[in-house]
Amino acid sequence: MKLSLSTLAAGIFYVASVDAASASQCRCVYGQSCWPSGSDFSQLQSLLSQSLLYPKPTASQCYSTSGASDDCSDVIANYTSGIWRSDMVGSMEAPNWESYIFQNGTIAACYPETNITGACDQGNVPVIAVDARTPADIQAAVNFSVMHDLRMVVKNTGHDYIGRSAGRGALMVWTHNMKNITHDGSFVPEGAPPNETYDAFTLEAGVQWFEAYAAANATGRVLVGGLSAGGSVGAAGGWIQGGGHSALSSNYGLGVDNAVEMTVVTSTGQYLTVNAHQNPDLFWALRGGGGGTYGVVTSVTYKTHPALPALVAIFSVNSTNSSLIQQLFTESYTMLPSLSDAGWGGYGGIDNTSVEFIYLSPNVSWAQANETWTPFFERAANLTSAGLNITAAETLQFPSFYTLYESFFGTPTGQNGGNVILGSRLIPREVIENNNDEMCTAIFETPGMSWNFVAGGKVSTVDPDSAGLNPAWRKAVVHITWGASWEDGASAEDIGQLAAGVKEQEARIRELTPESGCYFNEASPFEEDFRYTFFGDHYAKLKEIKDKYDPHQLFVVTQGVGSEEWDDELTCRV
Repeated sequence: MKLSLSTLAAGIFYVASVDAASASQCRCVYGQSCWPSGSDFSQLQSLLSQSLLYPKPTASQCYSTSGASDDCSDVIANYTSGIWRSDMVGSMEAPNWESYIFQNGTIAACYPETNITGACDQGNVPVIAVDARTPADIQAAVNFSVMHDLRMVVKNTGHDYIGRSAGRGALMVWTHNMKNITHDGSFVPEGAPPNETYDAFTLEAGVQWFEAYAAANATGRVLVGGLSAGGSVGAAGGWIQGGGHSALSSNYGLGVDNAVEMTVVTSTGQYLTVNAHQNPDLFWALRGGGGGTYGVVTSVTYKTHPALPALVAIFSVNSTNSSLIQQLFTESYTMLPSLSDAGWGGYGGIDNTSVEFIYLSPNVSWAQANETWTPFFERAANLTSAGLNITAAETLQFPSFYTLYESFFGTPTGQNGGNVILGSRLIPREVIENNNDEMCTAIFETPGMSWNFVAGGKVSTVDPDSAGLNPAWRKAVVHITWGASWEDGASAEDIGQLAAGVKEQEARIRELTPESGCYFNEASPFEEDFRYTFFGDHYAKLKEIKDKYDPHQLFVVTQGVGSEEWDDELTCRV
């Protein structure tokens, strides 16, 4: 059986028997003769504010040194908590990226069920990490990596469906503990005229959305950010660099539309402030051109918005009659363009027996909300005699976005800790308006389908060339995702079959949206034309900017800008 990145997703491949660094144009990884010595790392340590760390996979504490099962009740109790996982340097939110598949199909990993392997292996988790607390820490790590030609990865929380935060044999820069939050009601970007002011928050690289939301709420303001279980996603890392969608985007734009300034360390060791007036090309690229690609972002400054009451529409139904489910789902999708125009956004999911969604808006009145939703809810009620069971169909009002967030997203468990690969697609407004039935049939027939209703509205009014973001976002109204998951201990062959299924489903959706693309942060690691799919017509410009600010080509991630120049392991030039 031949294994390759195009058929498997549990790890990044690396042929351990080959001394890659001995070949021309290859990075050095742990275990090779080129790996820095103890004295080399001691010199690095002397430049750092914190001790070097030695990451371990999440379940490693379940194993004793003899390989027998140890007490891992803490692991089992918190395994699906994004906040708990993000506090551990070696933990990834999707544990399949902690695993590593060798070319013979052997999987190196650590599992809570220790009898699966009997021993814990480092897998795809980097072997050493810099616990960055200051830009100087990051500069030291970058300079060290360039000097020794190391493979380097950047990790904040480890929320990543493509595995960019992990790397077997690599050095990690861990930004998670850079937690400073600063509010300035009249923030002026560096180099801007004094009358260009924003009510803004500056968030250091390790700030997570649950922390940022609380800080903004304390000042009566709102930040456009991600919504996930517990708010554990990083607010100033890969989220913004990939584009940054939000349930508030139809009102206020994407994350990239709300960022007014960033600070970043480049591969030359420079510490730069970037905005529309200073290094504007890099500012353009960092807003949607992909995380881990141009440098290490150390902070992001976001403009804020007034805290307003928020309306929520909740809908959840199930039935053994799948045609009823498909009917209601298709009808709900016809509403999406007008809903986005009215400022609604949110999330939903569907299978053969159920459909549910939660949509919110901070910019409509109670009367407007009822006018929008009552007819749809009444049509659903009329189907109960045909076998439809309604578990929720109502609108609710909250005094603020923050109280809504705490009510629906405050629990930190449920989203993380599962082995998963995704497929995804941005669905253009014109497809919903002109070919909704066929599109909805394809969605309905794709297992594991969910959607992020986070486009349209304000997102569609922004100049597509204002940021490095994939221009397909400006034509989209919804972002759909599907995927495959598996239990620990699945074989490489089984995982490969699941990956092949995701690719087949992807091909069907792509046929209906040939000129669209995907959201880089929630996508498949097997895109056949990632340059267009993730970056659209902006790719050539993004590549020029990368080459300018990363002359050492230190920042290389799976399917990121410039990665086509590297092998599947991202260690050797091709």
